[in-house]
Formats: sequence, structure tokens, C-alpha cells
Amino acid sequence: MEVKWLLDFLSLVDTRNFSRSADDRATTQPAFSRRIKALEEWLGAPMFDRSKQPIELTEAGRRFKPVADEVLRRLFQSREEIQRIGQRTESTITFAATHSLSLVFFPNWIRGVEKELGQLRTRLDSKQIRNCVQSLVRGECNFALLPTHTSVEVELSEEEFISLPVGLDRLVPVSAPDETGAPRHALPGTQKAPLDYLSYFGSAVSGRAVEVLLREKGNEIHLRRVFETHLAGVLKSMAVEGRGVAWLPQSEVVTELEAGSLVYAGDNSWNIASEIRLFRSRDPLPNTAEAFWKYLDDAASASS
Repeated sequence: MEVKWLLDFLSLVDTRNFSRSADDRATTQPAFSRRIKALEEWLGAPMFDRSKQPIELTEAGRRFKPVADEVLRRLFQSREEIQRIGQRTESTITFAATHSLSLVFFPNWIRGVEKELGQLRTRLDSKQIRNCVQSLVRGECNFALLPTHTSVEVELSEEEFISLPVGLDRLVPVSAPDETGAPRHALPGTQKAPLDYLSYFGSAVSGRAVEVLLREKGNEIHLRRVFETHLAGVLKSMAVEGRGVAWLPQSEVVTELEAGSLVYAGDNSWNIASEIRLFRSRDPLPNTAEAFWKYLDDAASASS
């Protein structure tokens, strides 16, 4: 079955003349006749009574006409809808970002970009870092917004992907305060009284960066891992409740530090520098996404 057979059929219904329909369909009469015959063979019954002039629909043809009308109507309607979706997709800039960056950094960052570029159509999928990377590799998003640390390698080949720095942050150890305002869980702890440690779980890049720091500290630090999750927001809630010490993005605990519900659990030697980077494939992106990237690239070059 071909769509053009349905268009041929409906043209012949209107003209009731093979020669005129062939002209309307911009083909020769023999070619047009062969396509009508092919349709009839596919359906298994003649659609037209050729013994009459002008030709008439057979009973099978009369039954089939509303079906052909409906099929073509739905096809063309669907095509128009898909085209509109395609146009929206072309103009939508899609991001995958870690949960932590999705909650705090992304809204403020995109708002700043829009002050220069005007309002953008964007879509954000919040995921674990491994899933963000997979989304970018599979082409499910234009950009991946990820925290990076010098001690942890992002699993994206430089031959296939490039990135730009778009922000700075740091992981800081925090704890609920005691009655004097001092950290209830103050680093580094002791061998007799290790600190309760609220840690990241699985592939979280922040968790891997913290583990590198802890290995470097060696016997200097004494922790007892009591809780694990891949969500920084959950770690923050547990820390506020006084359940232990956690390393959290400073940008995510500004409010709690100002309110005093969290305090720093150690000095600056326990902090971990973090650079927020925007990753993309080296393959061409839709025009809107390319224009967005060019603005960021130009801005980064101007500030360097």
C-alpha cells in the first residue's frame, strides 16, 4: 500500500475519468491505470466499474471511499502535528543536569543567560551524573551540566565531546551546630570517637571527590559511615537533623549557613574545589542550541 494509491483513488472518484485524473496527478494514463490496478489487487476487489462511462464505483469502492478519506486525513493531520513538534524541538535547548545543579545552580545560571539572549525555550532532565552522561552520549539532550573536580575524571571522550566552564563551587563539610554554635560533628574526629559520616552513594562525582580527599587525609581523619544516598538534598536534610557530617555544594547550603542550621565542620583544608562545566557533542547541534553555545563560548573567551 502506498499513499499515492489513495490519492489516485480519490482523484478518480472525483473525475470518474482515467485521463483527467492522470493529468491531475502529473503522470501518464498507463502509469496511473497501473497504480489503480495495484490498489485493487492489494485490496482484493475492483474499486471501479470500467464498463460504464463515466466510470462508477463498485460496491467495494463505495465501502472503501470513507476509509481512504479517513486514512489520508489522519496521515496529513499527523504530519502537521509532527512538523510542529519538530519546529518546537528545533527551538528547544535540552539539558541533562545532576540533581544538585538542577535545584540551585541551573535556575540562576539560565536566568543570567536570558538577560543577554532573551527568553529561551529550555527543557531540563534531572538525573544522576552517570545518567546525564548517558543521555548526552545517546543524543537525548543537547547539553549536560556537570560538576567536575580535578581528582575525578568525567567519562566523556575529548575526541567526541567538548565543554565550557560556566560556574565555580566547592564541596564543604557541614554539620548541625551544638548548643554553643560549634559543629556537633567537628573534623577530623578521633579514633575513640569517630564522626558519623553522611556519604554519597554509587557513581556520584561529588562522592568520588570526597573519597579522594579522605584517602589523602589518611589516618588524620576518623569517620564512621552511617548513611549513604546519591542525592545531595537528602544529605543536607540529614545533616540539618544532626545525623552527621556531610560534604555539600556550598551553593546549596548558603541559606542554611546564614540561618545557622548548618555550620562548617572544618577549616578550608577540608574544602574541595568544584568547576561546573557544560558538555556537548562535537557533532553539529540544532541551530538554536548552536547559537546558545556560541554565546557561551564567546563569553568564556572574553573573560579569559
